[in-house]
Amino acid sequence: MPEDAQHGGKHSADRTTDHGEIRRWAEARDGHPAMVEGTEILRIDFGEPEPHLKKVTWDDFFRVFDSRQLEFLYQDETRDGKTSRFFKFVRHGDDEDGED
Repeated sequence: MPEDAQHGGKHSADRTTDHGEIRRWAEARDGHPAMVEGTEILRIDFGEPEPHLKKVTWDDFFRVFDSRQLEFLYQDETRDGKTSRFFKFVRHGDDEDGED
């Protein structure tokens, strides 16, 4: 996606399927891989664990991520220059509207 394709400039959302990039982004924000209890619905949990989320390994997380052919849509910074936690899982090739 071009740098300014979504929101303009460096505050736009980017997409990736790169496991290392996803992991670095999440861990830089105190995030860890998780799934909604009793499902394989992917989440990234930040800080204190949310009660309905089950912490999983990165290997398990990426097994589901890859099997569902997902992309990770994310933002590095907000418009005011703060670290962003915005992310979304989208189907590979979709225009942001196919969640996991």
